Amino acid sequence: MIDVQGLIKYYGKGESRFKALDDVSVQIDDGEYVVILGASGSGKSTFLNVISGLETMDGGTVAYDDRHIENMSEKELTRFRKDNTAYIFQQYYLLPHLNVDKNVKMGADLQDNRDYHKLIEAVGLGDKLRKFPDELSGGEQQRVAIARALAKKPKILFLDEPTGALDEKTGRHVLDYIIRLHKEQHFTMIMVTHNANIAETADRVISMNSGTIVDITENNNKKNAYEIGW
Repeated sequence: MIDVQGLIKYYGKGESRFKALDDVSVQIDDGEYVVILGASGSGKSTFLNVISGLETMDGGTVAYDDRHIENMSEKELTRFRKDNTAYIFQQYYLLPHLNVDKNVKMGADLQDNRDYHKLIEAVGLGDKLRKFPDELSGGEQQRVAIARALAKKPKILFLDEPTGALDEKTGRHVLDYIIRLHKEQHFTMIMVTHNANIAETADRVISMNSGTIVDITENNNKKNAYEIGW
């Protein structure tokens, strides 16, 4: 379980200082698929960055079972993220000097996953193995980033607008694949999006506005990636 209590995060200094997260508390169960929904500036990406350990918090606690990340040293936090989490960013963060195969292999090597080529095939890039990032479209680069994260076989997968750079056909295919993999491997999945349609595929939807949680809804009739609007 991920137990978030009283989370506070500030940005800026002096008169420009503002509270990006304001006393946020929520619990996310192991194996759950949660969508964090909200408009731009609602605090959803900041929330994801803080609970994943990518950014520090200014108040509150984040516990993975009994392990509190706010008490970890930078070395301990790096090890925790390496062993437990993967992150799919809005930006691709691919290494420009590595081809598709080598970029995905980076994630696979962290967990000694030698079967990662199936992931590259699944996201539709089996014929692009030797291509470098600057030879790919934005959507193709995003699919490489998705395959790299999944190749790590994470216990917790964080996703920030993972289909934002993809066309509808590819976006549905990739989303469907991620959801199916989640069901098979039972990892915890937390996805940020502004797309209310994608929220219909989740177990639970956390709606945010102005740095706070304004609503939490359980999906009793979940849809798959091909049943939702886009």
